[in-house]
Amino acid sequence: MGTVILLRHARSIANGAKTLAGRTPGIELDETGRAQAADLVGRLAAVPLAGLVRSPLLRCEQTLAPLVHATGVEPVVEDDLAEVDYGSWTGKELSELVDEPLWRVVQTHPSGAVFPDGEGLAEVQARAVAAVRRHDRRITAEHGETAVWLLCSHGDVIKSVLADALGQHLDAFQRIVVDPGSMSVVRYTELRPMLLRLNDSGGDLGEIVPKQQESGAEKPSSDNPVGGTTGA
Repeated sequence: MGTVILLRHARSIANGAKTLAGRTPGIELDETGRAQAADLVGRLAAVPLAGLVRSPLLRCEQTLAPLVHATGVEPVVEDDLAEVDYGSWTGKELSELVDEPLWRVVQTHPSGAVFPDGEGLAEVQARAVAAVRRHDRRITAEHGETAVWLLCSHGDVIKSVLADALGQHLDAFQRIVVDPGSMSVVRYTELRPMLLRLNDSGGDLGEIVPKQQESGAEKPSSDNPVGGTTGA
């Protein structure tokens, strides 16, 4: 099983306006977001990407555009990594939604939250985790168990995948912060996923690339050293 970089799309015009874009088509990156997207090329220069997967929404396409140009790797578009269908909440200002009764449910009991005329967060997690596992199997079958690949998706979608990787109930996913343009990294092993990075917004990610074992084995260990890693 491989290593996946979970990239939240760079900052969009909706992020800047503090509105809930949801699946609204045509939401582009703002100036800050375009700079974040350009920075990805340098941050990932030391990472041999075996594959790219993205949400079908424009802001994810624009986020990956500089990386696609630099690497020549064409992304696979995955509908199950699309933004949450927020239903009638879509397009509203966050300051307006805070007063909705459902807001408190989303904050304290997200597994029970279903957006009016939209989908529930439990449904989101189920589709997103299944998609990540499916693409991880595909990519590692093609490139081996030291493969590193990247997906570009949305805040709540990525948080739900991270909660699953951490073995947390979905009701704890509001403890996770995922900023626009940030990268989190999960290594899937035979026995458990391991979180290598969370909400990383700066520097290169070369250290997350699995090292070949002296024996030549390519399978990353499922064990975590007692007392923590040594940094070797």
